[in-house]
Amino acid sequence: MSPKITFHDLATLDADARAGLLKRTEGDLGPVMEKARPIIEAVRVEGDAALARFAQDFDRAPVTADAIAATRADFDAAFDAVDRDMIEVLEFCSDNVRRFHAAQMPEEMWWKEMHPGVFAGEKVVPIDSVACYVPRGKGSFPSVVMMTTIPAVVAGVGRPFIVTPPGPDGKVDAATLVAARIAGVEEVYKCGGAQAVAAVAYGTETVPRAPKIVGPGSPWVVAAKRLLADRLDPGTPAGPSEAIILADGTANGRVAALDLLIESEHGPDSSAWLVTDSRAVADAAIAAIPGYWAEMGTERVGYSQAVLCGPRGGVVLAPDMGAASDFVNDYAPEHLQIHAEVPHDYLGAIRNAGEILLGAHTPICIGNFTLGPNAVLPTNMAALTRSPLGVHDYLKTIGLGYVTRKGYDLLAPKARRFAEYEGFDAHANAVSAMRDTAFGNAG
Repeated sequence: MSPKITFHDLATLDADARAGLLKRTEGDLGPVMEKARPIIEAVRVEGDAALARFAQDFDRAPVTADAIAATRADFDAAFDAVDRDMIEVLEFCSDNVRRFHAAQMPEEMWWKEMHPGVFAGEKVVPIDSVACYVPRGKGSFPSVVMMTTIPAVVAGVGRPFIVTPPGPDGKVDAATLVAARIAGVEEVYKCGGAQAVAAVAYGTETVPRAPKIVGPGSPWVVAAKRLLADRLDPGTPAGPSEAIILADGTANGRVAALDLLIESEHGPDSSAWLVTDSRAVADAAIAAIPGYWAEMGTERVGYSQAVLCGPRGGVVLAPDMGAASDFVNDYAPEHLQIHAEVPHDYLGAIRNAGEILLGAHTPICIGNFTLGPNAVLPTNMAALTRSPLGVHDYLKTIGLGYVTRKGYDLLAPKARRFAEYEGFDAHANAVSAMRDTAFGNAG
């Protein structure tokens, strides 16, 4: 007999119980952070030797300190190991991702004349180097390669590279290498977890130091990013997977259940909720799930059951769709899919989500793999303030200014008054008559 799906009726929950539904597994990283500290320090001191040791201890992979980097031969062999139809799928999906992110690219430079003789603008430049973290622990993720490396290449990052855990054979997943080469990236390093983040933050004999790391990861990766945030930009917070399926009374509960299972199979640290105002939809979904589990492998069923029968997933019944939308906004899910006959009716009510997928024909897996928008999304309520990964994460802007003498005559008196008010003598002097004197009254 299948375990019981978790069920909550919002109308009967007090404030504390409702708040409890918003919690994720990465909410309390204290214990993980303490365990990550010595790993980070070992990488800082020992470099590649520590990476090899941790690969052997944590990944059970026979990696040596002189073989941290994937070789050209590894890339070539990967294309022989991956079926041609999968390579064609990677090429198709990569092209969609590339086209979407090319459309995101801003102007390289812009100017605006604020007043006569006063010009302000921005110059957009790529970051010199960015590390792309590609997880592996509960599967292989060439999709993450696409989502992290293609925007980097489109943005013009000088040195994008990948860090990813090795497999039991001590090698990088073949599809990961294929996806990397399709994207235009051929630097891949065999290290994962907190040790990979540390390698990027400090650099080792093999792994280059980078000022930024992007990509989703385990609580160990999230913890290391937080601990090393003073040494590198940790990018969009992307921890364990999470999703809400929002369904009104017009939805098909069996189809909604099929989509609820998508993120629940990532791992026991995932979160996945069906939120609906329809008891009939809720009951149909709950009834359908055991049959879908019967069509999945044992490992994935175990993950899904841990989520949907535990405190971080299941079914939430709302009194109406307004309350359901409020719950979604408070939760700020990584993935949101709306099941409704007219899903666009609810689009205006949603403010907080990493992505919104509209309709029963837009399951999260299509968003993850084939659609084009980035699937590296903010988790753990970061969607309250953060956006999906995109080309902007690989770019920075530089403010520009140019003032003619005419413009200076307009701005200088106001700048001097500001400086005097704030008590900065040199500021005030630089826009006083002393400037004309320094010019020899040339102006």
